[in-house]
Amino acid sequence: MAEGERQPPPDSSEETPPATQNFIIPKKEIHTVPDMGKWKRSQAYADYIGFILTLNEGVKGKKLTFDYKISEAIEKLVALLNTLDRWIDETPPVDQPSRFGNKAYRTWYAKLDQEAENLVATVVPAHLAAAVPEVAVYLKEAVGNSTRIDYGTGHEAAFAAFLCCLCKIGVLRVDDQVAIVFKVFDRYLEVMRKLQKTYRMEPAGSQGVWGLDDFQFLPFIWGSSQLIDHPHLEPRHFVDEKAVSENHKDYMFLQCILFITEMKTGPFAEHSNQLWNISAVPSWSKVNQGLIRMYKAECLEKFPVIQHFKFGSLLPIHPVTSG
Repeated sequence: MAEGERQPPPDSSEETPPATQNFIIPKKEIHTVPDMGKWKRSQAYADYIGFILTLNEGVKGKKLTFDYKISEAIEKLVALLNTLDRWIDETPPVDQPSRFGNKAYRTWYAKLDQEAENLVATVVPAHLAAAVPEVAVYLKEAVGNSTRIDYGTGHEAAFAAFLCCLCKIGVLRVDDQVAIVFKVFDRYLEVMRKLQKTYRMEPAGSQGVWGLDDFQFLPFIWGSSQLIDHPHLEPRHFVDEKAVSENHKDYMFLQCILFITEMKTGPFAEHSNQLWNISAVPSWSKVNQGLIRMYKAECLEKFPVIQHFKFGSLLPIHPVTSG
């Protein structure tokens, strides 16, 4: 397997900004459906999708257990996520009449809201301290909504935006690509699943059986890329319990399937119809391309998701600058 020979494509979002950059607190800019045109033409959209696709390329054909470089910044991000995980243990669900949306989540979230900038400051070096308030907003947006006690692909997108911002200020670098997905994003998923289970969070904007998954999307994209050109695992195998139980530790896509089967009852084709249909696609590269198209259409081009996205100096709303 010539894993080490694949060079990731150059990506403008990896450049370190000049030290004179004026950081700002990100805010919402997409207030009405016609504003969606501004988003699709924006520098933020171009950089966000570029980041997702660069990571997609970076993990292609690699197992989670693949031997990759772990930088200090990656270690610090994992430590940050471990703190969020510990806070869940320290904030047990409360007794309440409603099964869903346990109000203890609000106590957990209040702690993050209060501590977010301090947490981000542990990852960002002192000379970039001015960026902390801007970057921390994306972390606060990445763990669900404390009013509705729900979580969905918009929150997941905020976490990817958080990581993208860390690349733009030079905290994460090109050679961190594999670790961003396999170490940081994988740990983020574990913490989000624990939140969803512990506090019985509602899916945000769930499309029921017609959506890909109640909570996540990106691990299906990057997870299908991992499986491209696999010698024997084909898309049809992910609906086979044995194949999933034997291989889920190596592949993000199969971890997602395992979590769905733990959380849902009944035939897979009924509770996860879209995924069932995807299992009929002949190759992982076709699955991967199809999921990228679906992500753009179902998440990035949907007003109910993007109305919550925040724009600052690192992910700006202004149109793409040619250069």
